[in-house]
Amino acid sequence: MKYVIGIDLGTSAVKVLLIDQDGKVCDEVSRSFDLLRPQAGYSEQNPEDWVTQTVDALTVLTNRFTADVTTIKGISFSGQMHGLVLLNEEKHVLRPAILWNDTRTTKQCQEIYEKVGKERFIAITKNLALEGFTLPKILWVKEHEPAIFARATTFVLPKDYLRYRLTGELGIDYSDAAGTSLLNVVEQTWSEEIANAVEVPLSLCPPLLDSADNVGMLTEEVAQSTGLDRTTNVFAGGADNACGAIGSGILSEGKTFVSIGTSGVVLSYEPTGEKNYQGKVHYFNHGKQDAYYTMGVTLAAGYSLQWFKQTFAAELDFDDLLKDVGSVPVGSHGLLFTPYIVGERTPHADATIRGSFIGMDSSHRLADFTRSVLEGITFSLNESIEIFRASGKEIDRIYAIGGGANNKVWLQMQADIFNATIVKLTSEQGPGMGAAMLAAYGSGWFDSLNACANHFLQEAETYHPIPENVVAYHELFSLYKQVYHQTAPLNQSLMTFRS
Repeated sequence: MKYVIGIDLGTSAVKVLLIDQDGKVCDEVSRSFDLLRPQAGYSEQNPEDWVTQTVDALTVLTNRFTADVTTIKGISFSGQMHGLVLLNEEKHVLRPAILWNDTRTTKQCQEIYEKVGKERFIAITKNLALEGFTLPKILWVKEHEPAIFARATTFVLPKDYLRYRLTGELGIDYSDAAGTSLLNVVEQTWSEEIANAVEVPLSLCPPLLDSADNVGMLTEEVAQSTGLDRTTNVFAGGADNACGAIGSGILSEGKTFVSIGTSGVVLSYEPTGEKNYQGKVHYFNHGKQDAYYTMGVTLAAGYSLQWFKQTFAAELDFDDLLKDVGSVPVGSHGLLFTPYIVGERTPHADATIRGSFIGMDSSHRLADFTRSVLEGITFSLNESIEIFRASGKEIDRIYAIGGGANNKVWLQMQADIFNATIVKLTSEQGPGMGAAMLAAYGSGWFDSLNACANHFLQEAETYHPIPENVVAYHELFSLYKQVYHQTAPLNQSLMTFRS
């Protein structure tokens, strides 16, 4: 038997998966790391933590591996998108990484539009200039930390820095480069026009790679530390959502997934980069060569549930928190939640909007609030599905991954709100599985990623929409969409009190 390893570098932890030739998860090891919040709106991490925790996880996995380590044929990566890691000439990190959920760069986003032109920027990048993306972060460092910017010779994204430390080879794949605001998404080249307009040297941009490209082997130091074979091939990998698409089999037209992790994602396959969504949803390069995907994002999906639990039910575990939501009717007894607790991305690119509970009265209990949180998260994701359907996409079958795929009530809720069949896979590993599949394909086990998906992935459960629930949720969804517009002015006025 042969094996591959998928390394998924998330926001709160790194997960390392050992996968065999049949797609079976033979072992997995996770290691967490801290999130730094130096002030409101800031979100940073120490890149060295990614390296030490990944090496530790690989070491544990290798020590538990009973076969010959030479049967582990490949390693690839999935990683959190958009984060900025600045390196100097010696490839040393210059400052903590600024992460995807950092919102300090509203001014820099406006600067990009002023210098490039909003319509022209969208035409090149297929996306809006958003606080979470990489270029605004580069411009923030340039303005606020000029001494650091002056020493920078290149930038990479989180999983690319991790891969560099394991191999000594620097680069970025197209799926992650698409989320930097510096890539011409259709032409698959760095945009000299944007770089010149905002006065950022194009030389900062690392070499571009396909996700399945073989980038070399492990360094001798890493091989000795982990117990892996020095000659194990390492492949470029992809952005977490691109790898989630691969790991869920979203590799042909008409396929869509919903992922509910810290953030929430609705992702649909696109065979070309020719559609024009006018920046309403993200449009990125896929981990599959010369393919694309469109994506809507809810910034605080699972995070809304985590926040709710920590704030109002810290003594409960998640199973206890969710155990009674099935007894609460559709609509949570007239309680509506909007998950804007860290701002929102789709369809409202708004860093200042904040969440709401609407309709509270003295009769509401914990289970009502909990269900309303689940419903609000799902309504937010449905706004992306609505945009896709308005463009002519047919979405009647959706693959569910992430934490939202672990609760049967929530899966049925998704079927009812999305008015689509929800499919759960037998092995729900999402991005980590996608990374492993890139290693399997890169190692020559299959002649295409599609063939790999057909062999690795099997469906386990399906949930069909209940007609009466669909009707009720359709009415509630129309109310949900009004909350943003009616609370946005209030939230803007409250900003002065949030310091």
